[in-house]
Amino acid sequence: MAHRTRFTVPAPLRLALLLLAVVFLAAGCGRNAKKKDADEGVPVAELYEKAHHKMERGDWNGAEIGFRRLVAQYPYGPHTEQALMETAYAQYKAGRHDEAVSTIDRFIRTYPTHRNIAYFYYLRGMCNSNRDAVFLRRAWSLDPSRRDLSSPQQAYEDFNSVLQRYPNSRYAADARARMVNLRNVFARHEMDTALYYMRRGAWLSAVSRASYILETYPQSDYQYDAIAALAESYKELGEPALSDDAVRVLRLNAPQHPYLSGDWPKYPWVIRRLNPFAGEKSPTGQPNAVISR
Repeated sequence: MAHRTRFTVPAPLRLALLLLAVVFLAAGCGRNAKKKDADEGVPVAELYEKAHHKMERGDWNGAEIGFRRLVAQYPYGPHTEQALMETAYAQYKAGRHDEAVSTIDRFIRTYPTHRNIAYFYYLRGMCNSNRDAVFLRRAWSLDPSRRDLSSPQQAYEDFNSVLQRYPNSRYAADARARMVNLRNVFARHEMDTALYYMRRGAWLSAVSRASYILETYPQSDYQYDAIAALAESYKELGEPALSDDAVRVLRLNAPQHPYLSGDWPKYPWVIRRLNPFAGEKSPTGQPNAVISR
């Protein structure tokens, strides 16, 4: 029976190979460290220009990394303040609204009297307007009135802060317009709830919701839908006088409303309920309010 010869690496050769591996590893780490620290010690103005150039190209992630490095190396000074502003905007444009809000809150706490503080309240409103379910809303055409409204309500408060505290700022007019759109989102949320009750014959609950819309969101896009809901609900409750009053108001102010021709509300096709995110399509038939740009 043949015996295999076992090859043994001499100890000096093993040591030499080990030392060679260590040298290569150290060289690799050195290159990585050199690459990682390429901006170490670079003047603040140069760091800012590099990050700003990335922002101009639409490289939001690269711009954010650059501005964060600037803030880490130079935590004080005018470039730092501007870098924080640019960081928040880059995060907003990249769709990272939670991070943007955190950056904005940090800036407001640190520089409460900054000359551009109105911009930060405005940008926070923009972030909160788009904070929830961005992907799902795009993928499923979600109505913003159907998601959790806590962030849009915070956005409303942010825009209101711009109007109340900085009425002469360049952001005041747009903040006002966005508040109107948000009020329509809130009103549609209540209107959809009223229609839900109507479909299920809960007429008193429908009356309550429709009345709430008229009291809380007057002049909204859904005020006449609310009046139509009152007319139908009072009719079903056996209150013809109240129903007729609602119809009269509707004829006077919205004579083309489809309720007056018996064509409202139109409830959705049952198969839409297979979409677990969208729920029932609103019988209001109104376009979604635009709350982002």
